[in-house]
Amino acid sequence: MLLLLLALAPRLCWAAASPPFSSPRDEVRLISATNETKDGKIKLALEFNLKPGWHIYWRNPGDAGFPPTVSAKPPVVLGPIAFPPPEFLSQNGVGAYVLSGHVVLPFTASRVAENGVAVEARWLACADVCVPEHASFTLALSGGASAEAGLFPTAPASIPSPYAAHLAPDGTLTLAGLTPRQVKTARFFPDAPTVLVNDAPQRLSFGPEGMRLRLKLAGTPPPTLTGILELTDPSGQTQALNLTAAPAAPAHVPWWLLALLGGLVLNLMPCVFPVLAMKGLAFARLGGAAYGYIRREALGYAAGVMVSMATLGGLLLGLRQAGEQVFWGFQFHSPIFVAAAGWMMLAAGLSLAGAFHVSVPGFIGRLPAQHSFFTGLLAVLVATPCTAPFMGAALAAAFALPFLPAFTLFLALGAGLALPILILAFLPQLAALLPRPGRWMAVAQKVLAIPMFGSFAWLVWVLYLQAGPQGLILALVGAAILTLAVPRRPAFALVLVALLLFLRPGAADQPGLSLPNARPYSASTLADLRAAGRPVFIDLTAAWCITCQVNERTTLSAAPVQTLFRNQHVAVLVGDWTDRNPDITALLEENHRAGVPLYLYYPPGGAPKLLPQILTPGIVAAALSG
Repeated sequence: MLLLLLALAPRLCWAAASPPFSSPRDEVRLISATNETKDGKIKLALEFNLKPGWHIYWRNPGDAGFPPTVSAKPPVVLGPIAFPPPEFLSQNGVGAYVLSGHVVLPFTASRVAENGVAVEARWLACADVCVPEHASFTLALSGGASAEAGLFPTAPASIPSPYAAHLAPDGTLTLAGLTPRQVKTARFFPDAPTVLVNDAPQRLSFGPEGMRLRLKLAGTPPPTLTGILELTDPSGQTQALNLTAAPAAPAHVPWWLLALLGGLVLNLMPCVFPVLAMKGLAFARLGGAAYGYIRREALGYAAGVMVSMATLGGLLLGLRQAGEQVFWGFQFHSPIFVAAAGWMMLAAGLSLAGAFHVSVPGFIGRLPAQHSFFTGLLAVLVATPCTAPFMGAALAAAFALPFLPAFTLFLALGAGLALPILILAFLPQLAALLPRPGRWMAVAQKVLAIPMFGSFAWLVWVLYLQAGPQGLILALVGAAILTLAVPRRPAFALVLVALLLFLRPGAADQPGLSLPNARPYSASTLADLRAAGRPVFIDLTAAWCITCQVNERTTLSAAPVQTLFRNQHVAVLVGDWTDRNPDITALLEENHRAGVPLYLYYPPGGAPKLLPQILTPGIVAAALSG
């Protein structure tokens, strides 16, 4: 007996649970997260173990029942009960929101005496019949840790929704960007008891704007709809979102228009600057030419852009439909593609510098405007590491649409990219303003080769990050072969192809971790920081994303922003997407982004804020203070 008492001593001393209330329907007890109060406060919970077939009710019970309640004698003050996500129960036209099995309902008590606390609870246990139950629980607090602490939820019962949610007057709840690949079934549980016809079916569908859930409203639409949205994916995993839906906007901007504007703005993004050299040279060559010739050259460039964008979009959408998680700029994850793109940039620079002339073999070389056509192909090649304003929403819509409508959005994106030159094909007045060619073009052509050489150097750096010293050596050997042999002996191009076969991806460095006090991003690190109440700033970047690098050097590394991070104790997490990283891919999908950069700010206890793709210190300061 003495040995038995000694064995039970730790459990007896560290227990933080009341004697249970038992009935044929359930077993209930009061538990605490700690065995002592802190400033008179303690976290408590009602723990239910319900017998099979029996249930209690959620905070909004639906058409019947009432939720559990707790009370205590003064001076003790009890906070509201936190409920986990519910289950839906339909019985004879009555829709109810219930909890079954093992249920823990936490709440906070303040002004609690150091030696213990007494709580009264009432609840309704139901199966085919309902039985009101109540019990008084007394919990002694002896100090130290609690053996019941592990029963308390370590995270909120539901997570804030990262999706833009809207409620239409007809009761249609829309969440932007969600697709059938992410959601198989859905059920919304409102906070208010009189908002919905609870037993009515909730019909799930998908459209260009995302997921649609048709709710049957009990009256006029509320100003704001709040509640829990439970989403189940095709694998059976369920996620609960703490949802706030605002009234739907009366007008909707067409996705094709967003794609067109995104392509137009893409011309101004840093990653497209290198090809501006070739565009500038093409403009110069058109000066003084006949309008018919100018139109052919402009249309040739536009055709190159459209063909390249159509090929890229078709490949991307095809891979996604085959189950691959690919995004805008996905080809830059491949060291082989990066090396080939680098050598192409070097060849373009050497051609501009006058080292050799690129002649197009076969029937293509006899087509008009063939050089403008290939300039258009190159424009799309260098544009893919960047995303521009308006592009994110359009590409997210493309990934949610069937193949053919999604493909038209890529065509609209290409049309926007080609639009500045395409305008020359239809406005001869602008073409008349072009400077006439002369000797200055020979000098300008050599000067414009510099950005192409810079692009080659940048891609070699990216290759080094992806494949290590082996990648650097192979890139430089290939460059030497290209410079010395390929212009005069095209067969040496086979040697370049052979070099690509030796490239293997390595462990990418963290390009963005040059940010002071930054840590690598992971979902677990983010969860730990949020649980600790820290504000978090996330920078998803890649070595091949020039926009990312510009933002990091001009804004995120700037002294005012770093001072702001320190003063507000903001934890900075950097996700490097130079190589494919499933954690970063998941975060991009979660926020309906088609590529990097992605900037998120998580205030303590609040929903994340999505920042623009082009950052300034003022934008960051506004996000942190708003």
